[in-house]
Amino acid sequence: MSDWRAQIPQAAQEFLSGRRLDEVECIIADMAGVARGKAMPAFKFDDMSKYYLPTSIFLQTITGGWAEFRDGADLEPDMIMRPDFSTATAAPWTADWTLQIIHDAEDTDGALIPTAPRNVLKKVLALYHAEGLQPVVAPEMEFFFVARNTDPNMPIIPPIGRTGRPAAARQAYSISAVDEYGKVIDDIYDFAEAMGLEIDGMMQEGGAGQVEINLVHGDALLLADQVFYFKRMIREAALRHDMFATFMAKPIEGEPGSAMHIHHSVIDTASGRNLFSTETGENTETFLHFISGLQRHLPAAVALIAPYVNSYRRYVPDFAAPINLEWGYDNRTTGLRVPISSPASRRVENRLAGMDCNPYLGIAASLACGYLGLKEKLQPREECRTNAYMDEDELPRTLGGALDLFEDSEPLHEILGPEFCKIYAAVKRDEYAEFLQVISPWEREHLLLNV
Repeated sequence: MSDWRAQIPQAAQEFLSGRRLDEVECIIADMAGVARGKAMPAFKFDDMSKYYLPTSIFLQTITGGWAEFRDGADLEPDMIMRPDFSTATAAPWTADWTLQIIHDAEDTDGALIPTAPRNVLKKVLALYHAEGLQPVVAPEMEFFFVARNTDPNMPIIPPIGRTGRPAAARQAYSISAVDEYGKVIDDIYDFAEAMGLEIDGMMQEGGAGQVEINLVHGDALLLADQVFYFKRMIREAALRHDMFATFMAKPIEGEPGSAMHIHHSVIDTASGRNLFSTETGENTETFLHFISGLQRHLPAAVALIAPYVNSYRRYVPDFAAPINLEWGYDNRTTGLRVPISSPASRRVENRLAGMDCNPYLGIAASLACGYLGLKEKLQPREECRTNAYMDEDELPRTLGGALDLFEDSEPLHEILGPEFCKIYAAVKRDEYAEFLQVISPWEREHLLLNV
């Protein structure tokens, strides 16, 4: 066995036990969270310690174009891709025996490439670690199973379940609703087991064909890697059963959107104590400062947690998507919810992020806002004890407005890195400009003969 195979997680070793590894997929997440990289025969990977990709992959838009960003040169330099063997996991949907390995992007001097989303999260985590702090997160992933859609001009519709009927809406927490597409759920569980990914819970959400998967809380980088892997795996499981899985924020008109709720707590590294709660269960100043940071800085971070024009279709009242920055205990109408928990499990749930965000950037943005609150030591607004859906909107309602706030936020640029922020804004500006060139059915229906 090659030395690198002894370094991979136990689940990956068990997957290969008694089998011949055929292929290794060397992957990295781009700005959208899409897996990019190279696949190679295992014997070829055995002889390589690194390979190269152009840094320009972080300039690619979701439509396949390239953002117009120039830093004084038209060069397209390579970056060195180094495998993080702790991320090695099976690709159990393939026809042969394949491993996926997430790679880190470095320059020729060994420094992390600042525009790589995984490195942006690492940068934020390093700030916490320098203070003797360890962030803990637990993402919730919402998504839809939908019928195959091969014509973008046609609306997305729910899939046909095992009863022969379309998946039903308004059936949150229904076991029978989940059973409608039980075979694909079975594959998701089987794939997750082969990949060494732990599912904390799965349930039917409020939309037709909408499912939520909860992950066990843990290290922020580890959980971001898991969401990155889960999104790819869930799509593959759905395709096996003649349907799509989509992580669009709002895929179906009239249905709820899909969020990636992020639960946060902060641990004192030396003592292992949750700094959000006293031993008797009372709020700490750290807890309140973290919330104040979210309230103050999240508007400027919305471009990262709601990265597409479709993201803002989710921000509508009464569709379980708070459009406010209020906080409250066990209050799902607030953008920042404090779930019922023991003192040791005290946490803050950011309910604003969409499932369409890059998990590395969504978690990095949320933690960056909380970190700024810890440094600024401000107090949050009073706890909201009413229906926060009735409050005034506090968030930008378009991608253009979100980018304006993002580009003007010096504190976020300092935390996330100015070079990353410039390139991210350039990519999103190009996507937004391209969208504005598209004439929608609504415009043709209501404006063609009436104005």
